[in-house]
Amino acid sequence: MRASLEMRWFYSGALPKSLNQWFGSESLGAYLSPPEEREDIYLLVPNCDYLGVKLRGKTLEVKWRQAELGTMQFANRWEGKAEKWLKWVCADTMAPIPADIVATGKWVGVKKKRAQRLYQVSAPGSLMPVMSVPVEAPIPQGCTVELTQLNINGSAWWTLGFEAFGSESCLTESLETVASWTSKSYQAQKLKAEDSSAYPIWLGSK
Repeated sequence: MRASLEMRWFYSGALPKSLNQWFGSESLGAYLSPPEEREDIYLLVPNCDYLGVKLRGKTLEVKWRQAELGTMQFANRWEGKAEKWLKWVCADTMAPIPADIVATGKWVGVKKKRAQRLYQVSAPGSLMPVMSVPVEAPIPQGCTVELTQLNINGSAWWTLGFEAFGSESCLTESLETVASWTSKSYQAQKLKAEDSSAYPIWLGSK
């Protein structure tokens, strides 16, 4: 079980070139994961925006929202809703969901092409509060930033997301520190609070 503080936006259509260029720029640090392509299968739970259940291959992930922490604003370009989540991961416990179960409509497949960056957050007062590190680095406190192209039911979407992890008492500071630092070089479209949500809300609107 792991606690995280998350902030995310969803937009329909193809990923704008300006977003892709910004995310790949050296201004965000030296480490950028190569794009990863996969399909996750989500359980649709009607009228429930606080629970997320998905299958990623043979791994089952369950997320439960603990708190909504309101809207955060960064560099007059981003306004996003921060939420605290708990996640359980059960690895290699079952086979992939069969096609006939997916066909019942209770599950939906989402194709993803995801690039990630990982940032280590230092103690307050440090000369280098944010440091770019390889995405597989085993750091105790930090924040993952992802830019993902999505395809659901044949429709293209994209999402930008932040996920802070580590000591629960430092989650808010980690998210704010990394979002503030990365937003300084952002020049693309404004990201609005009305378009900010976690996956359960987005999936429920499809």
